[in-house]
Amino acid sequence: MPRQLGDLEDAVMTRVWQWNRPVTVREVLEDLQQERSIAYTTVMTVMDNLHQKGWVRREVEGRAYRYTAVSTRAAYSAALMNEAWSRSDNPAAALVAFFGMMSPEQREALQAAVRIVQGDVVSETPQAGRAEPEGAGEAEDAAEPGDDGELPGDRPADAGTSPGR
Repeated sequence: MPRQLGDLEDAVMTRVWQWNRPVTVREVLEDLQQERSIAYTTVMTVMDNLHQKGWVRREVEGRAYRYTAVSTRAAYSAALMNEAWSRSDNPAAALVAFFGMMSPEQREALQAAVRIVQGDVVSETPQAGRAEPEGAGEAEDAAEPGDDGELPGDRPADAGTSPGR
């Protein structure tokens, strides 16, 4: 089970997830500097830590690394929710309380997700004659291309030596 990311780790991972492409320390640094004063070495250390923890994989390009997310933000969020729920002494009551905190839009998304998981979603086809429930494709759209839902710890971290930066 992944541990919750720290504030700076989350800020870095947010960019990696949003950009959905290999990124350098310099790119992340320049974007973070629009919000706060931060040193290159700090971002480099955070990204190295994220690599060591299995959140990102990296490949050498020239004298720098390019970092890529190992899993999606959706998979990370789901794992955190599952961990919180499993720690409850009354999981049913925890779910009821959680559902009570949801907005109507969140409840609709939850209902669509349950339909997907239960296999009740039917694509619009001439034989079926039924349309896919509204919002049902949203959960599938959230997955990134090539994402297998893996979370850190599911695969070993990259091995190798650190090139000069």
